[in-house]
Amino acid sequence: LGIDLIIPDITYLQENKEKIRGLVVTHGHEDHIGGIPYFLKQLNVPIYATKLTLGLIEIKLKEHNLQNGTELIVIHAESEIDLGSIKTTFFKTNHSIPDCLGIVFHTPEGTVVHTGDFKFDLTPVNNQHPDIHKMAKIGSEGVLALLSESTNAERPGFTPSERSVGERIEELFLKASRKVIISTFASNVNRVQQIVEACIKTNRKLALLGRSMVNVVEVALEKGYLHIPDGMLIEASEVNRLDPKQVAILCTGSQGEPMAALARLASGNYRQVDVLPEDTVIIAATPIPGNERNVSRIIDNLFALGAKVIYGSGS
Repeated sequence: LGIDLIIPDITYLQENKEKIRGLVVTHGHEDHIGGIPYFLKQLNVPIYATKLTLGLIEIKLKEHNLQNGTELIVIHAESEIDLGSIKTTFFKTNHSIPDCLGIVFHTPEGTVVHTGDFKFDLTPVNNQHPDIHKMAKIGSEGVLALLSESTNAERPGFTPSERSVGERIEELFLKASRKVIISTFASNVNRVQQIVEACIKTNRKLALLGRSMVNVVEVALEKGYLHIPDGMLIEASEVNRLDPKQVAILCTGSQGEPMAALARLASGNYRQVDVLPEDTVIIAATPIPGNERNVSRIIDNLFALGAKVIYGSGS
């Protein structure tokens, strides 16, 4: 009972399907790729995306048995593709997931720019710097319309570099007296890499909890966007058998999802892993508006178990 997911209304696209030349995807976050299988069931068109993004899309397609009937085309920042009369080019952007692109549609009426989700991070974890000079050139040549992300646009100042988050994570790992449990978005591959670096520096093994976390890490490793030393990853069943000072757990559930790994840990319902007094739990993601109550409930449960919980500005 209830609603599992919400997908966009594609009625207009269905009514004009003869005009649809392809689906161009800026990056691999769930809110950008989660509806693709439902879209393809109505409009089977080629999908254009970067290597990591396509890898994450393939997971979705396999879940819906669509992997064999879909044309997947790898693009990069220097690609040029023709979608009917519209030439399409790209530029690199920064975001919390690697391999992100902005899109430039060169139409007969003028240039339309779609940024995708972005921030400006001049010290990125993955060393993929934004194409600032290319953006400036596009602007100098004239833009008919800019379709831009605006998250936090009302807040003054600058977005901190992802590296500053990694420094804080390492600091918390060093202070932890027992095992560390850290939850973040599975698709935040750059943050996952920094958690791996914190494990290296504190000599901890790492267990992954949650299907989406396991899937994303597998794809990112396979595609070369994540680097984890041999022997670091362990199974959940090994956690309780090891010295707590030598263990970290990376799990899903930072948004308070009731069936995700963190909620199950907080309620004592994760069969293979226990949260014990003095364990450190880090919620390394800001709650999306509407999720605050669920996140607060999980935090309360973790405190009741005796854990040290780091969240909000503390994380």
